[in-house]
Amino acid sequence: MRVADFDFELPPERIALRPASPRESAKLLVIGDGLADLTVGDLPGQLRAGDVLVFNNTKVIPAALRGVRVDRLGTTPKIEALLHMRIDARRWKAFAKPAKKLEAGDRVEFGALKALVEDKGESGEITLLFDVGGEELFALLHVEGRMPLPPYIESKRAQDSQDQSDYQTAFAEKEGAVAAPTAGLHFTPELMKRLQEAGIKSEFVTLHVGAGTFLPVKVDDTDDHKMHAEWGEVTAEVVARLKAVRASGGRIIAVGTTSLRLLEASGLDAFSGTTEIFITPGYQFRAVDGLITNFHLPKSTLFMLVSAFAGLGRMKAAYAHAIASEYRFYSYGDTSLIWPGA
Repeated sequence: MRVADFDFELPPERIALRPASPRESAKLLVIGDGLADLTVGDLPGQLRAGDVLVFNNTKVIPAALRGVRVDRLGTTPKIEALLHMRIDARRWKAFAKPAKKLEAGDRVEFGALKALVEDKGESGEITLLFDVGGEELFALLHVEGRMPLPPYIESKRAQDSQDQSDYQTAFAEKEGAVAAPTAGLHFTPELMKRLQEAGIKSEFVTLHVGAGTFLPVKVDDTDDHKMHAEWGEVTAEVVARLKAVRASGGRIIAVGTTSLRLLEASGLDAFSGTTEIFITPGYQFRAVDGLITNFHLPKSTLFMLVSAFAGLGRMKAAYAHAIASEYRFYSYGDTSLIWPGA
């Protein structure tokens, strides 16, 4: 399909720079047979006892680094790096800026955290081999790194201490993401308790969201776009419980496009590894019956995904309603509950 088919006009004032407080007070647009304007706190009444919500329990790490290239040509240019996928205990793929200042074999110092540029690819991507690994590397990231806020937030305001908690879900557990699973940001412990009391189950999978989720689509046809790989895991125990929900007539609702992509990549089988799944209209969904997700960028892979799930026409109409009704967009914005199209 043409990427231009997924374009729409979005007024810049609709971009949220802070989350709603309390989190569950955010607006919730239910997209089903029609449209309903609710709040996230109303969610228990929109689901049935026996349904299951599948959350992504990844934890965002301070993956945005600033440093310098160690003197090679009599200069020490400033370098920024955004880690986006862990390769092993010491190696990470990263996006560098300005990438033209780096070559394979260069050394970069991000304060006390030092690394070798092991490889340089296309579009500013590099492979960094750090001098330390494992828990020591994560400890230094927490000293030298910054929370990797989306570029459309960082371009509008400075990052502050509030973002350390705002850009992390209440159930974040497994470190490795460089972007938050933002639909999960709306869920407070109190809301989780009310969902449980309503007979709605919760399950957790892990997809370490990569910075590639923010990359613009630069091709004209969706067939020519290549997704960046992300690591994820769905355990056999979770799969067994999800299949039991389906067998008893319950529905599987993914909380966020990250959970949906991982469940679809797994095909509801145990899974551990990387996925580059790219979902566009025409895709046949196998694992998910409903989706909770925030409002996405025009022409983004995520708007393509929701259009595949519910139909491009339905989603354009829903987004037009959301814009007219002053819903807040993107990572810190409002959210939607989407039921699939016919």
